[in-house]
Order: sequence, then C-alpha cells, then structure tokens
Amino acid sequence: MSKKKAQGTKSKVKELIPFELTKEFIEAFQESLSAQNAASIRKSLSDLNAADITSLLYEFSSEESKYVMDLLDLETRAEIIRDLDSDTRKAFLKVYQPSDLSAVVNLLDSDDAADILNELPVKVSEEIIALLEPDVRSSVIDLLRYDPNIAGGLMAKELIKASANWTVVQCIDEIRKQAENVTKFYTVYVVDEENKLLGRVALQKLILTDSKTLVKEIYDEDMVAVETYLSDTEVAEVMKKYDLESIPVINVQGQLVGRITIDDVVDVISEHAEEERQIMSGITEDVEEDDSVWRNTRARLPWLLIGIVGGMLSARFMGLFEAEIERIAAIAFFIPLIQATGGNVGIQSSSLVVQSLVAGGLVDEGFTTRLSKVLRVALLNGIFLSLIVLISSSIFFGYDRLTLVVAIALFGVVIFASVIGTLTPLVLDRLGFNPALASGPFITTLNDLLGLAVYFLTIHILM
Repeated sequence: MSKKKAQGTKSKVKELIPFELTKEFIEAFQESLSAQNAASIRKSLSDLNAADITSLLYEFSSEESKYVMDLLDLETRAEIIRDLDSDTRKAFLKVYQPSDLSAVVNLLDSDDAADILNELPVKVSEEIIALLEPDVRSSVIDLLRYDPNIAGGLMAKELIKASANWTVVQCIDEIRKQAENVTKFYTVYVVDEENKLLGRVALQKLILTDSKTLVKEIYDEDMVAVETYLSDTEVAEVMKKYDLESIPVINVQGQLVGRITIDDVVDVISEHAEEERQIMSGITEDVEEDDSVWRNTRARLPWLLIGIVGGMLSARFMGLFEAEIERIAAIAFFIPLIQATGGNVGIQSSSLVVQSLVAGGLVDEGFTTRLSKVLRVALLNGIFLSLIVLISSSIFFGYDRLTLVVAIALFGVVIFASVIGTLTPLVLDRLGFNPALASGPFITTLNDLLGLAVYFLTIHILM
C-alpha cells in the first residue's frame, strides 16, 4: 500500500482557522456521542484537522474515542494515533485489535511505527508486525533493535538516496519512485555500491544540471552525519549547532541506514525540557496532573521528605545557638530573610550554570572566568542587598549593633550561596548526575542550612 494520499484533480487551498476547544463545543459533541449520532459527529469534525481532533479526544474515554475514530478515514486515524502522548496512547490502543492497528501502522513513517510498537505488550506487537506489509515490516524490525534514546531508535528508514554512478536523469526518475513513501525530504543522499554514504546533492542542482551528467561529478562531500549509537541529546545538539532540517544516520561501517528530521529532534528537546522542569520542581517521575493519586504522590514525596530532613537539621542547628536567641530575641526576626535570600541567590546561580552546561557556554567561557564573574556579581549583589537591609532595618527597628550584624551576615550568605549554587551543578554533572537537580529543592535546602550557619556564626563572633 502506498503512503501517498489520494489527491483530487484540482488543488484547493483551505484556509486554516485556529480551533478553540470550548466547553459548549465539548457538551454538544458529548450529546452527539452519547446518542451515537454519526452524522452529527462527522459534521462537527468536518472542518477540523487531525491535531484539533486529537485535543478533543483527550476529553473522552478510550471507548468513546474509538467510536469517533472509526468514523474517520484511515489517514486521519493514523495521524491522531501518532500524535497522542505516550501514556494516553498506551491506554487507548488497548481497545483495538492487532488487525486494526496494523492498518494504521502501515501508513506511518517507520520511526513513528517503531515508537508505537515499543509501547505495546510484546505479544500484541508481534501480532501487528506479522500483519504489516513486507517493506514496512522490514524497516520496523530493523528499528526495533535500537534503544529508543539513541540515533538508531530516533531515525526513520524512509529517505531519498542515489548511486554516485547514476546520471542526473536516472537520479530524478529514482527520486520519483522513492518519494512515494517519503513525506518530506530536503536533500538526496549519495552512496556507493556498498551503500556507504559519500555526500549529498541538492534538488536545485539536480534540476539545473545537464541530464547526462553523473551524480558523482556534482555531489557535495561536505556534510554532517551521526552514528546509530549517538544519544538523542547529542543528535539534537549537532542539528542545532549546524542548523540542519535533517541529518543522515550511518552505522559503524559508514553505511547509510536512515535519517533524522527536525520534528523528531523537537520532540526530543521538548521531552528533555519537561524532564528537567520536573526535576527542578522536585518531581522524581514523569507524571501528569491526571495520573493516579498514588503515582503523583510517589513522584513528589522523595524531595518533600528531603526538605523535611533539611528543616529538622535547621531546627537542630538553631538549637545550638539557643543562648544567643534567648539573650537577643530579635535574632529570630531575621531568620526568614536570611533563608529566603540564600535560597533565591542559590537557585539563580545554579539555573544559569545548568543553562550554560546545556548550551556549552562553560566550555566556551572557561571555568575560571565563569567563577570570577560569579564572585563579582555576588559581591555587587551582596553590597546592594546588605545596604538595603541595613537602611530598612534602621528605619523600622532603629539602628543598633544587631542591624549591622544582620547586614554583614546577609552579605556573607549572598557570597556563599552564589558559590554553592555555581559549584553544585558542576559537581553533579562531573559525577554523572543530572545537573538540573541543583536547581530545585536540593539547592534550596542546602542554602537554608548554609544561610543559618553563616548567620548564627556571624552573630556568635560579632555579638
């Protein structure tokens, strides 16, 4: 079965109007769905594209969504299943038979098909593979042997390639044949008799070159390729660095085995950004708000417990200076100020370092230069904040020795919190941990303890 969608005799340009999923639309659609009014459902969906329908189906159960899907054409069904998020798709596909899913998988690019089959139970996955068309089956089986988080698992087998010994006219004829199964292509990859990647040739050059010219005379050897074992984040960095829309994938022998397109890389970047946001928030698992109560609790509890331990250590540390607190009760008034400032400074510093680690800024700038800049910034911030606290405290509480000591302690907290916030993600990265850990509860708890230590030791020395 060709993946090429049917086209009418005349091309029509359809204006894309943004779809807004309103409460009224959902309620009206629910009425049609409850009554199984197929005509009304088709009419409601007639002006929507696959992405809009996908957002609508998130509002309904798997069984209801399947009824709606069965009213749609096969190509639209394939697009919707492809675009569902992984967790929702796993639950949704349970209501389908392998024979139904095989028809959908036959229409997908090989990388999307492999992703879906990886999410299914092994038995179901094998049943679907057995029902696939031979060429699709071969491509999918080849991809399933790769880990999903490396270039081999990210790539698609569909691409346009040409032999270096072909003439331009032969190349163009082959492009027409190969393009039936390739939804988007940006360049033609040139290979030798052993399928080893030699370079690429632009479509414009093929069109403008004499038809009898050999491809090997016009292809460009200067191109970037990635190996199958490269991690998905490294692939994303390469494509970002060289501003590529697609990149060829080669095996250890240098043979062309697939290509990765920009949409695959955008998905990788989005997934890793979401993962880091959750880590920075102190969430230990990939969870959504609509996941089960237990899963949400399990994901949030570890760092909350660490925060409690940090709070208990802070209380115990304050107990060591009980005599000072009893002697000068006003000392306690400034504890929230010290902890909040230390936490905020630490998070600002660590977040900037994590950003630099991701972008490679630390490599470009150098560790010593970065640390020197951090210290200068901390020095200025410490002076400004200490002066503000000194002046404000003198106005509201009257100037005394404690006011000066608090300002000095705050200056020290800003300096130490900046340094700790800078060094912590670097140490975590060197030890092989995700440096984003340093931008969440970890650094907050650490700086709370550090702030109290600096504050009370300053009071103990100067008071």
